[in-house]
Amino acid sequence: MIEYFQTNSTRLIYTIAISVLLIVFQLILRAAAHKVGKRTGINITRTRLMFKYINILIIIIAFFLYSWAWGMGLGELSIIFSSTFAVIGVALFAIWSILSNVTSGIIMFFSFPYRIGDKIKIHDKDMPIEAVIEDIRAFHLHLREDGGELTTYPNNLILQKAVTLLKKDAYLDEGKDSL
Repeated sequence: MIEYFQTNSTRLIYTIAISVLLIVFQLILRAAAHKVGKRTGINITRTRLMFKYINILIIIIAFFLYSWAWGMGLGELSIIFSSTFAVIGVALFAIWSILSNVTSGIIMFFSFPYRIGDKIKIHDKDMPIEAVIEDIRAFHLHLREDGGELTTYPNNLILQKAVTLLKKDAYLDEGKDSL
């Protein structure tokens, strides 16, 4: 056991240093997302969704840094990295709409001017919608129309269409509980 630690002491030190740096990096990113969410009044559920994306990013970075620390050369890492992203790229091309909606959800987290409870009108020539934003998810919005119908609207389309704010916090004005 002692021989193992002596043989791999440098790798173990790198592993510990990488772990500490990644934890600090993760805490900084989570604090930044939380601060943006709080400053702009974003629902905590959407902030937690950003935390999941941050965790995925940290896991990917950790995989490559730990592989490098334990002796995998940059050549092998680049082959793994490019092969992984080629497979992911082909898979995501096949399901591009999901990627588009997730990307739109991330963009909406940082710069969407409407919040849960706002009444909006989506200017779509095929299907104009006038509804209250009930929830904002990773892939779509939940919109509650005046008749009580629930409409799910893809995030990528909400960023492509003209949207008008009709009433801020419509739930509060109607006497309903705030989400």
